[in-house]
Amino acid sequence: MPRKLRSNFEPGTTRWAVRRAQWVALGIPPEDFEKPKIAIINTSSDLSICFSHLDGVISHLKDGVRQAGGLPFEIRTTAPSDFIHAASKGARYILPSRDLIANDIEVSVEGPLLDGMICLASCDKTTPGQLMAAARLNIPTIFVICGYQDHGEFEGRKVDIEEVFESVGKVATKEITLEQLTGMADASIQSPGVCPGMGTANSMHIVCEALGMCLPGHAPVRANSHRMIDHATRAAGRVVEMVEEDLRPRDIMTAAAFRNATRAVLASSCSVNTVRHLQAVADEAELDINMYELVEELGPKVPLLVAVRPNGDTRVEELEASGGALGIMAELAKELDEAVTVSGRALSDVLTSFKRPKHSVIKPTSEPLSRQPALVTLYGNLAPEGALMKLGTGGGNKMQFSGPAKIFHSQEDAIAAIGKGEIVKGDVAVLRYLGPRGGPGLAFASWFVAALNGAGLGDDVAVVTDGQLSGLNRGIAINQVAPEAFERGPLALLEEGDVIEIDVAARRLSMVVDDESLERRLEGLPEWRPAKERGWLSVFQRLAKPIHKGAALTPED
Repeated sequence: MPRKLRSNFEPGTTRWAVRRAQWVALGIPPEDFEKPKIAIINTSSDLSICFSHLDGVISHLKDGVRQAGGLPFEIRTTAPSDFIHAASKGARYILPSRDLIANDIEVSVEGPLLDGMICLASCDKTTPGQLMAAARLNIPTIFVICGYQDHGEFEGRKVDIEEVFESVGKVATKEITLEQLTGMADASIQSPGVCPGMGTANSMHIVCEALGMCLPGHAPVRANSHRMIDHATRAAGRVVEMVEEDLRPRDIMTAAAFRNATRAVLASSCSVNTVRHLQAVADEAELDINMYELVEELGPKVPLLVAVRPNGDTRVEELEASGGALGIMAELAKELDEAVTVSGRALSDVLTSFKRPKHSVIKPTSEPLSRQPALVTLYGNLAPEGALMKLGTGGGNKMQFSGPAKIFHSQEDAIAAIGKGEIVKGDVAVLRYLGPRGGPGLAFASWFVAALNGAGLGDDVAVVTDGQLSGLNRGIAINQVAPEAFERGPLALLEEGDVIEIDVAARRLSMVVDDESLERRLEGLPEWRPAKERGWLSVFQRLAKPIHKGAALTPED
């Protein structure tokens, strides 16, 4: 007997009658009213190339849902792109857009009591926002990975958005001209999709598969490829089956799945931002998980198996050809916890059937690229609740660094200081009051770090911030320092010239200031007054959790 659907209302009731009137007017045949009702979550927008192809996927999904016996409804949410929506207010809208997506989905899917969801995962904040909504609503949900863009060529060499991102610093130091930067920008993107490096977007796509929330073998994928469309079509049919099976996100996104996802992040040196997003998703799933502790526990045990740009020279299309997330997890199979995927199959069964390609950029665990953790948590008197540092392959990071603090309260001021020659080798650039509440909204420090690398200072100047970095950033860059300066954390007590010590091996981030001096500074610390906000940023400022707890709007325990 078919499972009773929550969307099938009692005939003669008010909600049945008014919905029938609406749907008949929309041209929906009455015989479809009893079918599983599937929301297709589309973050489409004309503002960004990341999303420009999503509308073209919808017809495949609707056809697939109908053929499987379901009734599809397209639902649109906000579509934030880091490179487009970061233009205003120091990029403070970027992280809050993640939670806006989750809340938008809740209203649009839970309000009408739909039965299942297909989520089109694309740019940085769409995947975590959709995962948060899936965990919160806990109705059968499947993800469709919507893929990465093609890079271009300029002056006889390959160029992508990552190089454009970093080359701003080269203009500031006159290493390249504005005309050259313009040429790079114009040539860098040759198709729809997300950034082609191991930035946050591709990282979250890998996380999505490692959590079990998309069909196995789906991430990463080239945007608009036959392979992407094939996965979308199969996902459309599968979600209807999941409704009948009552296979829900919390059956899939278990504590074991989060451990597996963390291992995948470490093995592929994914974006540092995956940590706070995984924390937010775990909170929505009501799991007792501390991602900082999980990174600290698993980091020394998981070797680095692949280094996609900017971590190394490997390109994302090579990772796709090598099996992508599935290939990475197959190499880690002996260390993974048992879990289930949206396919309905046990993860161990999925991995058993994987065949390693003859030519693979994914190293075996016996011969890894590095046994050094790709991501570490640091603690100390400057970060008593933790901070994060991405090591990548470890080749470009100094394990110890000490230098005087150069303090900034915006990345714009810090970038200007590069051009003026005010930041020199040996400095520690501190960007503070950029956290979730102090920003408000978690302001960017990533453009500064990219400019620093572009100026050739990435290996000789350290960065410490309570703001956010990009998954494309590299160098001696420490972010998500907790507690943030706004919360009167130690970062707020720093003074210009104070010596900061970074000891990666010891997992320490400290300032060389005695406790008595810090107590005096705390007593005399003026109140930080962030920009007065009245809209969405004001909501985020009042309700966001601390950064090390995911900075989500979920209630505190």
